[in-house]
Amino acid sequence: MLICGLKLTHDGGLAVIEDGTLLCSIEMEKLDGNPRYQPLDRLETVEGILAGQGVKLSDLDAVVVDGWMAAPGEPMPMLRELTHHGRSVAIEVAPYSEGDDNAKAALHRYEFDGLPLGDRVFRYASYHHVTQHLLGAYCTSPFATRGESALGIVWDGGTVPRLYRVDTAPFRVRSLGPLFPLYGNAFADYCAQWDPFRSREAPQQDEREITNAAVPRNLDVAGKAMAYAALGRDEPALYRAFDTQLDRIPLTFDTGIELAEWCREHRDEVLPGGSEADFIASFQGYLGARLLTALRERLAELAPDLHSPNLCLSGGCALNIKWNSLIRSSGLFAEVWIPPFPNDSGAAIGTAVAEMVSREGRTALDWDVFRGPRLLPVTDVPGWTWEPCDAAGLAKVLHETAAPVVVLNGRAELGPRALGGRSILAPATDPKTKDRLNDIKGRANYRPVAPICLEHRAPEIFAPGCPDPYMLFDHEVRPGWHTKIPAVVHLDGTARLQTVTERDNPLLAAVLTEYEQLSGVPVLCNTSANDQGCGFFPDVSAAARWDRADLLWSDGRLYSRK
Repeated sequence: MLICGLKLTHDGGLAVIEDGTLLCSIEMEKLDGNPRYQPLDRLETVEGILAGQGVKLSDLDAVVVDGWMAAPGEPMPMLRELTHHGRSVAIEVAPYSEGDDNAKAALHRYEFDGLPLGDRVFRYASYHHVTQHLLGAYCTSPFATRGESALGIVWDGGTVPRLYRVDTAPFRVRSLGPLFPLYGNAFADYCAQWDPFRSREAPQQDEREITNAAVPRNLDVAGKAMAYAALGRDEPALYRAFDTQLDRIPLTFDTGIELAEWCREHRDEVLPGGSEADFIASFQGYLGARLLTALRERLAELAPDLHSPNLCLSGGCALNIKWNSLIRSSGLFAEVWIPPFPNDSGAAIGTAVAEMVSREGRTALDWDVFRGPRLLPVTDVPGWTWEPCDAAGLAKVLHETAAPVVVLNGRAELGPRALGGRSILAPATDPKTKDRLNDIKGRANYRPVAPICLEHRAPEIFAPGCPDPYMLFDHEVRPGWHTKIPAVVHLDGTARLQTVTERDNPLLAAVLTEYEQLSGVPVLCNTSANDQGCGFFPDVSAAARWDRADLLWSDGRLYSRK
């Protein structure tokens, strides 16, 4: 069965699954230098992407569209900001979530008519947006592969944290209800009211509304604020003030803004002398503690039926490595799984998986992380020359020049993290390298640069240093290594580690092995290869036009400026 999943709103994308195998997942921001969070709002783009993947519209057995939010007064959500070859299109989709009354269960399949693609109008399915997060996480997990049950948490910008139970034999999904009443956008919105993220212009009312057309506000703030929090102190003394005030603020999409405004007004009372970073670090710490406390209490209610269960985390909040690490180290769960695309970058996959489960009864997806767009073919790049260069040669260049090298290799990785397919690599031995990388990318100097390390070497350098191939957890840099790899040590002494194996990433594994033989250090810097505000470079020509690095490596060629 050939299934095409579509995410048409922000972080737009297309995924194709054939007989339980992921053929591709194409995120719009990773095509043609598109802006980040680009929607898939021109339906003719679907036709072009499928053709580029060798898939004919006539071959599709199912088309499924991710659910979304209904506008005020609408009984069902309508995506109205679409076009098809210049003609305006509006289509109906499933609601964002099943609702607390569970009137429409998590696996409920909606079916509609009226999706124009090519010269046909397709009948299509749709599932709740929350459902695609849950199933996208579970069906890509090792639990699904092993046929094991799991709990799942979905905490996304438009929903409170919801707990689910996924059982096997027979397969079913049950909602266990919300953990606490706070939408996932609250952290980003709260942080956006503090420097350095605060806009000096008062927001207009229409800018605060989340609509089908708009990218939700402050979507780019959460990751930056997570890093900025390292400049402050997590003050548990603030937690009681947060609790008290949140009890007074109605649950809306503006809750985070209202809490921050109250804190700003009363900052000398609740935390005398507290810095902006202190208030951000404390709210991040508070949310992690509240999530963990809610989980402990809910698991106690479910015991003894559930003892040390597996857990899947998904939704945009699962990109917060501090919260992820807190949950993983709690001892509450046998194993914690987060896919490399827990936010909406994986929505096309999740919605296709929902159809796979519903129509085929398959509950485990055969996939790998390098299923994104292929590199566009490039022969010569004006102003640049090239020479053959293998992994050993690339390691030698990194060691001898100590310069950053843009590395574009094979198909792009899925999700927001660069994992070696669309990366900038550099030695980690000079503390100035972090500043240099942040400078060429136009990033603030508090932003961290990630380390990459061979999986079997990681435990001696990082704590815990356990496998972390998708950079989704926190690791302490062990004593004695801070001075050896200063470029990847964050302000709080931690690192957002990527572990590498020869099986999963043969190029990076070979480069790291060769680099250690030359330098004695088994770690390199890794940051994403993209222009500011845009997705990954689609080809060598785009990286050359970026004009911020002097060395490019792609598919066995080292490019240098003439």
